[in-house]
Amino acid sequence: MKFRLSIISIALLAGCALPPPDPALVADQCEQRARDAQGPTGEVTVGFNNRSGGFADASVGVTSDFLRGLDPIAVYERCVFQRTGELPIRPPVLRNR
Repeated sequence: MKFRLSIISIALLAGCALPPPDPALVADQCEQRARDAQGPTGEVTVGFNNRSGGFADASVGVTSDFLRGLDPIAVYERCVFQRTGELPIRPPVLRNR
């Protein structure tokens, strides 16, 4: 009885497997991670309104991949492999620095 129950349980769990991730979507997400590994990111906002006058805001972002000095291409390839179990379908599109 236990053996039969185990086989049924395994069969049911096999039917509940997640669908494979979309390789193009994974590539896009991993490209962004690789871009962030190239260096600090940031933005500055400056403006003026009639209620409070002028305002300014700034933010800076730094990833652990950048701080560890990892190669952005290696970050991209590792990210894709971890999410899909396969090598990337295309090379990453990274900005020049």
